[in-house]
Amino acid sequence: MAKVSLDPSPLLYPTPAVLVAALVDERPNCMTAAWCGIASSSPPAITVGIRPERHTYRGIRQQGTFSINVPSVNLARKVDFAGIYSGRKEDKSELFEYSYGKTDSAPIVTACGLNLICRLKHTLSLGSHDLIVGEVVEILAEESCLTNGAVDAAKLDPLVYSAGAGVYQGLGEIVGRAFSIGKKKHMV
Repeated sequence: MAKVSLDPSPLLYPTPAVLVAALVDERPNCMTAAWCGIASSSPPAITVGIRPERHTYRGIRQQGTFSINVPSVNLARKVDFAGIYSGRKEDKSELFEYSYGKTDSAPIVTACGLNLICRLKHTLSLGSHDLIVGEVVEILAEESCLTNGAVDAAKLDPLVYSAGAGVYQGLGEIVGRAFSIGKKKHMV
């Protein structure tokens, strides 16, 4: 199979399209981020790459807390809006309904089926973006997104971003059970 050389970029698939929310000057604000991932299981930690000039970044630094909110496909238009417009110029406190978990300094987007409330642990300057590391201190999930007490990706219907094509997509079909389909008995 022939390979084509592409210019270096952070091209990784899929990338989640999440809403990062923080209080900025005592007002809820959110931004869209696709550069978000898991950093640690114990303690549970999430990373997100954010440009330091972003309005939400300022709120994360002010409060020391933030939330990662996983929107469903039906929120794509609002998610795109949250990524296009800065909270410095557009009041995004009315874009979504916000609420709070155990902490009153990290707003969550209630329309999202999954919310991870984080305490800022580290920042690392990497060039155009800073890597924000947050320890997950609380998770809130809509009951309708659970199966047997666990988050069900099909029910959550998370929005993903395809960087190369510049489009939002949903998840596809299940292809097999993790930690099972790769076992030797299935490889024959």
